[in-house]
Amino acid sequence: MTQDPPANAGALLSFLEASPFARKMGVSCAVAGDEILATLPFDEMLIGNARIRALHGGAMAAFLELTATARLYLVADLKRPPKIIDITVDYLRQGKAADLFAEASIVKLGRRMASVHAEAWQAERAKPVVALTAHFLVREDDPNAA
Repeated sequence: MTQDPPANAGALLSFLEASPFARKMGVSCAVAGDEILATLPFDEMLIGNARIRALHGGAMAAFLELTATARLYLVADLKRPPKIIDITVDYLRQGKAADLFAEASIVKLGRRMASVHAEAWQAERAKPVVALTAHFLVREDDPNAA
């Protein structure tokens, strides 16, 4: 039995196609219901420290931000791209020269704000490399509304 793609899958795909980062880095998202699994394939340009062959922290953080935003596109009916209110990134382990995988979960989705948590891992899902918590403005009030 196959599962129909979620109604907002088109918005998610449009977002990924419009993202220069996602295109340049080759980011892909597999969708299952309202869950996504994002993949950042390893490339030498992602190395931040050549001596120890560690992934660049900024690349990992940007990948998680993209994953969190993609999750919002999948579950929320966004009229415009969400705006970041704040973001916290925790570097938990060294990112090695290998593919990076990530999932994001919505902690809270309100009318105006969303809170999202995302984690990325490499060899083992139970050993995340980097984690992100972000708050997004998902709807702005129309200044012309009465």
